[in-house]
Amino acid sequence: MHVQEWLETVPAVAVYALVGLVIGLESLGIPLPGEIILVSSALLASQHGEIDPVVLGASATAGAIIGDSIGYAIGRKGGRPLLAWLGNKFPKHFSEGHIATAERSFEKWGMWAVFFGRFVALLRIFAGPLAGVLRMPYWKFAIANVLGGILWAGGTTAVIYYVGIVAESWLKRFSWLGLVAAVLVGLTSMLVLKRKAKKADQNLEATAARMS
Repeated sequence: MHVQEWLETVPAVAVYALVGLVIGLESLGIPLPGEIILVSSALLASQHGEIDPVVLGASATAGAIIGDSIGYAIGRKGGRPLLAWLGNKFPKHFSEGHIATAERSFEKWGMWAVFFGRFVALLRIFAGPLAGVLRMPYWKFAIANVLGGILWAGGTTAVIYYVGIVAESWLKRFSWLGLVAAVLVGLTSMLVLKRKAKKADQNLEATAARMS
């Protein structure tokens, strides 16, 4: 079942809790589809009045900030052995190449890697634990974590919610022609993103090979 179709069967309170929990676990360092859940929930809110977009955005923001904070604490306590353990448990996400890429981002950008990491799937999983492992000063981490969480979670909710409202009105106006155009745009975007993801994976593998 499609994520949004499944979410339609869930009460509003459960949707808020689910979004906060999934995003929190993802921010903590567990590879989960937090962004997919958030986008689907925001679209659902634009079509169903029982889901409040403000509460949804607040739940997502709280999950992101709390999850990243817990990830930071775990990373600070676990140190490098934690990254090795995560590599064994989740080799696809915590490979040596991915860790090396994330570390370079932290070395170059510092606290801004935590802030902008919200908008990058790889860094969103790494940001909290890796900031702790690298012993970034907590005040720097906290500022970037809170601001990034608000902008990413709250901003994504607001944008997708209003896009959903506009899209619904547009589709009603242009009937099946609008639906066909929307499908074509969606397929094109998916192919472009897939190609970029494949290229990024190849670059990561090349980086890992050079380091070994």
